[in-house]
Amino acid sequence: MSTVPTRVYVARLVGLPIFDPQGDQVGKVRDVVAAVRGEAGPPRVLGLVAEVFGRRRIFVPMTRVTHVDAGRVYTTGLLNMRRFEQRPTETLVMAEMLDKTVRIVPTGVEGVVYDVAMEQARNRDWVISRVAVREPSRSFRRRGQTYIVDLRDVEGLTRRQDTQPATQLIAAISEMRPADAAHAIHDLPEERRSAVVAAMDDERLADVLEEMPDEDQVRIMERLSSERAADVLEEMSADDAADLLADLPPETAANLLALMEPGEADDVRRLLSYAEQTAGGMMTPEPVILSPNATVADALAQVRNPDLTPALAALVYVCRPPLETPTGRLLGAAHIQRLLREPPSTLVAAALDESMDPLAPGTRLEDVAAHLATYNLVAAPVVDEEGRLLGSVTVDDLLDHMLPENWRDRTVRR
Repeated sequence: MSTVPTRVYVARLVGLPIFDPQGDQVGKVRDVVAAVRGEAGPPRVLGLVAEVFGRRRIFVPMTRVTHVDAGRVYTTGLLNMRRFEQRPTETLVMAEMLDKTVRIVPTGVEGVVYDVAMEQARNRDWVISRVAVREPSRSFRRRGQTYIVDLRDVEGLTRRQDTQPATQLIAAISEMRPADAAHAIHDLPEERRSAVVAAMDDERLADVLEEMPDEDQVRIMERLSSERAADVLEEMSADDAADLLADLPPETAANLLALMEPGEADDVRRLLSYAEQTAGGMMTPEPVILSPNATVADALAQVRNPDLTPALAALVYVCRPPLETPTGRLLGAAHIQRLLREPPSTLVAAALDESMDPLAPGTRLEDVAAHLATYNLVAAPVVDEEGRLLGSVTVDDLLDHMLPENWRDRTVRR
């Protein structure tokens, strides 16, 4: 352990990749586990919570950490892959210590914790040694003054608080991808999770909810006010919102639909009218739709939208007006790979894939899978009996419905 820095700040440690002795990445640091000993001494650092491949969270004892340098953590490579379960005597530093209100005893200054430092004591144990505290801001333009003080000079860090803000934790979660943030929130204590959700903006919460298991989605939505729940549903993709509403009690779902903007609610109602395991039940009602006189330049401008998934951006659809689903008659679809080879002034209608057959909304899940696999597609149009475009089924929509219900909690082996 002599090569490990004598002091490490936890907020800077979280997110760093973890490597084995051969230099292969085995996971990422997600939190630090400490044993709080009340007034008897500083909290002892027991180890790290690491997220390994498959998004499983395991415990890495500090005795297994061999080296920490700029941006990396190295271990002995002998890791127990059992899923981490927090014990009653353990505290998660990022999840439970950040944002606590504390008092700096020598000066009487009160503020919130925005980071903590751990260092190795003489007996080789790692302990929480210093605390970074920020005073409340006295103006809108300037942050409050910050202090880095010895743990012994801080009062309130290990004390339970009935209400604890989530500013610093939100800052850490905001830098994660939605799927990683979903797992971080899933592992929080119930009260802390509620504080984090309350502090997130609607768009970010919608992104994270889409990556959560069904039971987590329902639990969070049931704790929101009806007005905010409806706002969050509007920010979600229509197919994900429909799936979530289908898991709620019918009266609750009907109430939330009534509170949503009419246009957003209509898309969701249309999806709810189809059986879940069909093309209509899993399709996305907002693919890239163009008029017959649209050019390749128009198409490329549309698919640059960063909110589009790669699968949705891979295919554009040319339809008669109206250009919102259900559209006028579908004329065809064009692959973005083909459009990239055409001059920008060329009409998209001249580059349509005439061999692509659309799907009916009642097409069964296994038939959708066979269609995409047979023709090497990442997306396919769904049309009604009159040939109007209703939406697009993408390969990620298909996987969401084909994988087991608890797939987000399963471990994927390398």
